[in-house]
Amino acid sequence: MSIALGELAVRFGCELRGDPDVQIEAVAPLGTAGPGTLSFLANPKLLPQLKHTHASAVVLEARHVDDSPTAALISRNPHALYARIASCLYPEAPLRPGAHPSALIDARAQIDPSAQIDAYCLIAEGVQIGARCRIGPACLIGPHARLEPDCHLVARVTLGERVQLGARSLIHAGAVIGSDGFGYAREGAAWLKVPQVGSVRIGSDVEIGANTTIDRGAIDDTLIGDGVKLDNQIQIGHNVQIGAHTAIAGCTGIAGSTRIGARCMIGGQCGIAGHLVIGDDVVITGMAMVTGSIQQPGVYSSGIPLEPARRWRRVVAQLKRMADREAARSNPQADRQQDQHDE
Repeated sequence: MSIALGELAVRFGCELRGDPDVQIEAVAPLGTAGPGTLSFLANPKLLPQLKHTHASAVVLEARHVDDSPTAALISRNPHALYARIASCLYPEAPLRPGAHPSALIDARAQIDPSAQIDAYCLIAEGVQIGARCRIGPACLIGPHARLEPDCHLVARVTLGERVQLGARSLIHAGAVIGSDGFGYAREGAAWLKVPQVGSVRIGSDVEIGANTTIDRGAIDDTLIGDGVKLDNQIQIGHNVQIGAHTAIAGCTGIAGSTRIGARCMIGGQCGIAGHLVIGDDVVITGMAMVTGSIQQPGVYSSGIPLEPARRWRRVVAQLKRMADREAARSNPQADRQQDQHDE
């Protein structure tokens, strides 16, 4: 499909500099865009690419209009406006209400007639699926799970018993929601499994990435707030609570019973210990190890940035020498004994 620039400007309430009749058919990066495509500038580091772009139009801030060789849609938030326009240019495939013949659906499930159930799905007793939901191929929905309207399970998604999904939630392929938490009681040398009797409750407008896993609660439910965005391959332990509009990047692990506030941003490969409290508006940079609660908003880091290998070895050697000197100062007797031993 194609949309005229003038129509886009009117639809999204932004200023247009350029020909309103220009047709936009696709989106593309600044550096590779061509005629009929739309791009955007959100990072000033890409200004050199803007000055040489061949896009038919660019979404940008007013301060960069004079740098654009092509038509411009002006916005205070170019990335967000670009996202809205791209959604218009690339709409979802039309909904196909009904169930594929290969789907296995328990007679006691309640499925809205407008929902789409694809091939090889298994839907257990007591499941409730709301209007316009899309259940992709090979999904498994456990007993008494409930999906509010307009949810989309892409493919091979597993929802455990009594899992609840809020409206417009999007769950990507391979995600498992509601599996048992890692709960064991020590008995002598052995581990005794603790029954996980809670479930998972997910708010509205949540997106969960491919192969992410969210454990059911041990007693109470694991809670994911409205508008939360989870990347691929994240592990969320039992009874974790995540506040509204928090975003977490891939390969992060969150141990059980930790509470994370609203509007937080957590980078990739972070490790967050259990039973912690992380307040609202906290930013944690990638590969951080969080072992204590964080009460104040702000940016927190603990990962050490990359260095050339030779420099890294010198840094580590220096840290060891500092630790040895500190140990010697705190225990001079042991240091003298070590000197005598060396002699």
